[in-house]
Amino acid sequence: MKTRNVLITYAVEQEYTALQAHGHSVTYLQTGIGKTQSAHALTKRILEARPDLVLNIGTAGTHAHAVGDIFVANRFVDRDFQAIHLQGLPFEIEGLLFFEALPRLKTWIDHYERQGLCSTGDSFVTQASSHYGDVVDMEAYAQAYVCRDFAIPFFSVKYVTDVIGQNSVQHWESKLADARKGLGAWFEANRLLAQIAE
Repeated sequence: MKTRNVLITYAVEQEYTALQAHGHSVTYLQTGIGKTQSAHALTKRILEARPDLVLNIGTAGTHAHAVGDIFVANRFVDRDFQAIHLQGLPFEIEGLLFFEALPRLKTWIDHYERQGLCSTGDSFVTQASSHYGDVVDMEAYAQAYVCRDFAIPFFSVKYVTDVIGQNSVQHWESKLADARKGLGAWFEANRLLAQIAE
């Protein structure tokens, strides 16, 4: 099995989750909140020490699912650009294209029941809207964009902490400890990092 350098990104300190590497080298990067900070931090780290894989973990809101669900993003949308409706302005990235070089991981994701669209924007979403995806966050699209340009596999796993329109920012903050525990148990149960072997 080839040892891979895995970079795990998270937005805020309270989202840090230690994961078992299963023989791979793992480093962590706190990116900060929002698309600009996130893209800048990730680009800087990639230029310093190019990872073989970027794994984004963290929290997300939803309008169609339940608190405690864990989603794997298979598509990414910049909801700020999407809302502009400007012809020729791209705003979507197909996530499964990242895994052509990691067929075992792609096969695992293909069979995972909770996968879908992650909508990213520079706002904390408090009202449901028809253009939002399965989950909403503030960083994943920006990181997917950076990784696509550097040809680095990227995937994003989100723990749902709040239901849009029902919960507040304070509710999200109160669920961060549950998110860390839930993500840690989910990764261990699924041995997901073991799927990156060739």
